[in-house]
Amino acid sequence: MKILALGGSGGMGRFAVKSLLNFPIISKIIVADLNESSAKQFAANFNEKVEGVGLDVTDHKKLSEAMSAVQVVINTTGPFYKFAEPILRIAIENKCNYLDICDDWEPTEKMLSLNETAKKNGITAILGIGASPGITNVLGALAIRELDSTEKIYTGWDISSAKPAKESSQAGVNAAMLHGIEQMIGRIKIFRNYNYELIRPLSKINFMYPEIGSKSAYVFGHPEAITFPYHYPDLKESINLMHGATNFSIKLIKIIRTFVELNILTKNWAAKILESLETNPNKKIKLKSFSNLPGVYAYAEGIKNGKRCRVGVSLEGEDDLNNLSMGEATGFPLACGVKMLLNDEIKETGVFAPESQNINPELFFQYLEKEIGGTARIKPIISTENIF
Repeated sequence: MKILALGGSGGMGRFAVKSLLNFPIISKIIVADLNESSAKQFAANFNEKVEGVGLDVTDHKKLSEAMSAVQVVINTTGPFYKFAEPILRIAIENKCNYLDICDDWEPTEKMLSLNETAKKNGITAILGIGASPGITNVLGALAIRELDSTEKIYTGWDISSAKPAKESSQAGVNAAMLHGIEQMIGRIKIFRNYNYELIRPLSKINFMYPEIGSKSAYVFGHPEAITFPYHYPDLKESINLMHGATNFSIKLIKIIRTFVELNILTKNWAAKILESLETNPNKKIKLKSFSNLPGVYAYAEGIKNGKRCRVGVSLEGEDDLNNLSMGEATGFPLACGVKMLLNDEIKETGVFAPESQNINPELFFQYLEKEIGGTARIKPIISTENIF
């Protein structure tokens, strides 16, 4: 079994590659990156099973040739709003199974429309199997399963716990920060009142998390908002939320957003400013809030045993997860998805997200616990309470 790891020497992809290296079914991992020297340098850390090559994913002929020689492609090449859909189309054409960590809703929507084409070609394509989206989606699937019928699903994550990876092939503007800017300007798609709608990001949402109480978080443009209603068509509402920032920092981000929308700042410069605020050890502004919401969670409302009920699902091993870098927290779940697919524990073809019933949530978290290793305990915690 051969794997093509697009962006495999980057801050996210390198952790998936390291995890898959000793997986016995895999005979070859081709680490492909626009930065050829970085890909080769990274591959040189391993045995002959890993090969580094230079590859521009916008060169569709060469990308197709690379995919024709492998059985699985993992895509960690951002920004996904530019590259994800074309890469998936080429994977389907070459009958190459596909997994990514796409965290942009626009290409996710387009990629889901390729479901029937993927099925005809016998291809499995799993979208957004990282942290958020990824872990959040699987938690959401558990929340929905806890209810007899589900009306509302929120997925959430703590922006302050995201630790940038120390090593990466990426030069120039940080793709994660550029993604953040992209999802905080203009309008983003959510699902509300049984319909998709476009709203301004960073709107505040209030809700009652079981055993914690009244909390608020901010709407963010991640794919979970649109993939849940795709897989669970009876939902009334689906929104992705971000917390872990103070009111002041949200206001600061909104000011930066305004400058971008007025063409005073470019998206690249705005991303650099955000990265500077995040990584500068001498920064005077404290961006982190003291919300006691879980680091990653899913929240659902619906009916259980004839009564209205709310459900919160988080992870017992949250400290172990929070100690990971952003690259590890994203690359490890991706590797889990690949292993489950190659072990024939994901059998369905087509294009789907991690919350689909094609992925067993308990099994996924067993894989993730092994991935983190040591004394890590990655177990779902389910809290429920009636709504009066």
